[in-house]
Amino acid sequence: MSNSLVNIQIIPKTKDGESVIPYVDEAIKIIDESGVKYEVHPLETTMEGELKELFAVIQKMNERMIEIGSPNVISQIKVLYQPEGITMSQLTEKYR
Repeated sequence: MSNSLVNIQIIPKTKDGESVIPYVDEAIKIIDESGVKYEVHPLETTMEGELKELFAVIQKMNERMIEIGSPNVISQIKVLYQPEGITMSQLTEKYR
């Protein structure tokens, strides 16, 4: 069972005020290619996995933003670390 849930909102600075959507799409692609379980929400994305693995995904996301032209990136992160295990469904099942 995974030991962490991490919410990530990535806010890349764009050249000339262009839309951030293509950058966000690229960030979500990094998450998808990582193989971790995730859910995209309107303002952030939740990932489920091992804490070290999730932080590595966040690092790749930030590096990719720079590679595709963002001069800097803000990443707002929330972490639930529970060594005995935690899943997204455990926290939301009563609402489904």
